[in-house]
Amino acid sequence: MKFDNIKKLAFLTIAGLVFTSCEKFLDKPSEDSYTTDNYYKTEAQCLGATSYLYNSPWYDFQRGFIKIGEVLSGNYFWGSSPYLQFTVNGTDEDLVNMSASLWAAVGHCNTVYELLQGSPVDLSLKAPAMGECLLWKAMGYFFLVRTFGEVPIVHSNNKVLQSGAYSTMQKVKRADVYEYIIMTLEKAIELLPEKASQPGRLDKWSAIGLLAKVYLTKSGLSGTVNKEDLAKAASYAKDVIENSGKKLEANYEDIFLLKNRYTEEGLIAWRWTAEGTNWTRQNSYQSDLAISGIDDWGATWGGWNGFSADLQEAFGVKLLEQSPDVWKGLQEYPRLHATMMLPGFSYKQFWQDKPHDANGWSYIKFIYENSTTGSLESATGSNSAKHIYGDTYDHEQGAGCSDGRMASSVPTFLLRLSDVYLIYAEAICGGRGSSTSDASAIDAFYAVRSRGQQNPDPKPSTITWDDIWKERRLEFAMEGDRWYDYVRTSYYDPDFCIKELQSQKRNQFWGLDELYKEYHDKGTWNVDPSKMMYNTSVQAPNVTTLMKKDPDSGKRYFILPPTADDVLSNPNLATNVDGVHVDVRATYSYE
Repeated sequence: MKFDNIKKLAFLTIAGLVFTSCEKFLDKPSEDSYTTDNYYKTEAQCLGATSYLYNSPWYDFQRGFIKIGEVLSGNYFWGSSPYLQFTVNGTDEDLVNMSASLWAAVGHCNTVYELLQGSPVDLSLKAPAMGECLLWKAMGYFFLVRTFGEVPIVHSNNKVLQSGAYSTMQKVKRADVYEYIIMTLEKAIELLPEKASQPGRLDKWSAIGLLAKVYLTKSGLSGTVNKEDLAKAASYAKDVIENSGKKLEANYEDIFLLKNRYTEEGLIAWRWTAEGTNWTRQNSYQSDLAISGIDDWGATWGGWNGFSADLQEAFGVKLLEQSPDVWKGLQEYPRLHATMMLPGFSYKQFWQDKPHDANGWSYIKFIYENSTTGSLESATGSNSAKHIYGDTYDHEQGAGCSDGRMASSVPTFLLRLSDVYLIYAEAICGGRGSSTSDASAIDAFYAVRSRGQQNPDPKPSTITWDDIWKERRLEFAMEGDRWYDYVRTSYYDPDFCIKELQSQKRNQFWGLDELYKEYHDKGTWNVDPSKMMYNTSVQAPNVTTLMKKDPDSGKRYFILPPTADDVLSNPNLATNVDGVHVDVRATYSYE
């Protein structure tokens, strides 16, 4: 949380975060062309002031975003990571960086918002920038409350400084934090435009979509599902679906192509850029997730990890019981191919400037002919296709500028339009164990499901919560969201979450390199059960180690521990300290 940093954040402005960019709306004036005294004087300057909020403050959250969202949830295997075995503690580097990043985002949003408030520019002209500050602040708190549970509310950096309370602040009850997020988003909706001035920027539909997700998440907070919250989630989601004018991409894989980074399906995204001199403005995921050798910088080391056997089976893949030809014929192939690399899969968007097969860059061929190791790295026999762009030429073709070492312009989607569709379907359906025959909910669900399938199943006459639960897993795999589905469900049904997480196949396979090598050399797929097998020797994790009992509902819910440094500087932040009630509407105001 790094509350000590509030002292620094109170004095920060965008002047210290200047860089150039191939992304038009991320362009900045040179650092010596303005100060806080002569800036915020025009509409363009106000919009320029918020551009860095789309990337730099969030940079140190990138690794935690995957480890919490995907490894902890059982979607992704990451070696001996404590997130795989639920042994993460408050000294974990990725957790510390994530916490600091989220609080930095909140602090920067507060600072820029207050500077914009004092700007002489007419409110109608600076309102979009002010709305962006509030939406990004709400997003920061949405991650904080879902990750750490009860957290302090920092409404104004300056006021915290003046009171001297940054080392004694108390945590606030989750219900009040959610109310604060809702209040912040309501104001953001007032300020944001119907249509953003530039591709990739936030608009009011971004805020409305996020508000729908907040209400769906909050609906189980009391220990039972609140129908009023569900109704609000459905209403806001329906507004986006029917009135925003935004449409789902016809082809699922197109969402994640670099050339399509401004797809209108991306309602909220971190907008990274590879150009410039400011470290933290760039996307570094390819380094953490891609096979060694795919880039031109020698900076990829993520091939040793991979998608869990559990997620593979959710897509219909049984690695040691089927052949690659079977996977390409699966109903879920469009989403499967766009999500994970497997033997038999090829991609047109990678290594466009180099010789490759007729179908494009071949995963299996690259492993044995082009990778740095010349052998299979992944312990689960798969690697990520999402977040990957390829080599420098591929980046230039997609983004119009070069990549860099650990630097790309690939966006990270935080809220997609398909999420809003599934939020609507679930809000109409109800909590776990429910079902619905409501035609509009089925239409929303089917629009997402059929887009992700080849030869789509017939539209059902009834859908269940379990249908939506699985659909969310497939639709958003490797997008940092799955753990938070477990968090919100644990609010009212922790036993279901515990049972499902402990039953997952979260371990590695043995003997896959020999299997894959023969497939590359001879085109045959011969599984020897004596050599090639799933590792069953590791016990299921004790997922209850990351749970806390709610003093009001009496139910356990998932949280991660506060960082050790934060607790040391402020004992009020310790896990065993409960939050206090705050009347948010009476205490805080954006007027």
